[in-house]
Amino acid sequence: MTLAVVGTPGDRRPALFAAACRSAGLPEPRLVPWTDVLRGAPLTFGAGETVRVDSPGEDPEADALLRGPGPPERAGGGARWHRTFTAALRRLAAAASASGARLLGDVEEIAVMFDKRLTHARLLAAGVPVPAALPEVNGYAALRSRMGEAGERRVFVKPAHGSSASGVVALQTAPGRVRAVTSAFLTGDRLLNSLRVRSYESEEEVATLVGLLAPDGLHVERWLPKATLGGRVFDLRVVVIGGEPTHVVVRTSRTPMTNLHLGGARGDLGAVRRALGEDGWKRAMDVCARAAACFPGSPMVGVDLLVGFGLKRFAVCEVNAFGDLLPGLTGLPGSSGEGLDTYGAQVRVMAQACAT
Repeated sequence: MTLAVVGTPGDRRPALFAAACRSAGLPEPRLVPWTDVLRGAPLTFGAGETVRVDSPGEDPEADALLRGPGPPERAGGGARWHRTFTAALRRLAAAASASGARLLGDVEEIAVMFDKRLTHARLLAAGVPVPAALPEVNGYAALRSRMGEAGERRVFVKPAHGSSASGVVALQTAPGRVRAVTSAFLTGDRLLNSLRVRSYESEEEVATLVGLLAPDGLHVERWLPKATLGGRVFDLRVVVIGGEPTHVVVRTSRTPMTNLHLGGARGDLGAVRRALGEDGWKRAMDVCARAAACFPGSPMVGVDLLVGFGLKRFAVCEVNAFGDLLPGLTGLPGSSGEGLDTYGAQVRVMAQACAT
């Protein structure tokens, strides 16, 4: 078996995947840099080569090719990012097909997962529980109007093509008051991503914030109250490999954002399972498996599962094409990933598929 990974040199993702390949006795994967793909360099794959598509990561050069020139820490530019990325995915698929290589994952499904509106619609059509979505809005005035029509005072405003909570706004309103919680830092007429979650409580600032995000497209969802664990709200990142939930991390926070890079912390999975009970846990994992089944051509997805206050209700808020970067996390007991990290579990499935 010969392997190639489309990724970023020096990034943890291809390094961890390569380590998993070595541990399984497979050859070292050949790395195809995303910057080469995005610049239009000739793409050549070997007949029978297995090609994994990984995230471009946080490489500033790749980011500039995807979004255009500008500081990498800026929020926004997602619409251009998605157009460029989708075109590059299709070019990869065409090159692999022409060479007789085997591409892991369906590039059209990856493109859908990077559009929150399309993902939400696909899940909803399949009967997977999701937060209710408001009709698309093009600015702050339209947002407040839609919220009023729907009777919503608390929503999450998300850039349609964002990731890692970039530009996500948790918005609360009340008569004469507004509060927006976000990791985006408003400086003049620009938005920059920050590792610190902050609040804006001026109507003018919140309107500016939403107005700067709106041109790239917005996805607005009802804010579902999350369950708490030890005084902190939590949700679950569930990695589904080959249709089976294999790895779960509890993400806890004192803010509405549970992302680990924004100050969230890993919680006690055993405590969550005990709180849910065996039936609740099975229902939670079933929801994640059903979400993954909406992307049958994707051998791995990361599902972000909301656990509602009271521990009875579940909803899928994200499905991530590259949601497996969870270093040191081993698989659930009894699953096919038991004793393996997310990459080791994927390599096992890949090797079994190639052997049949």
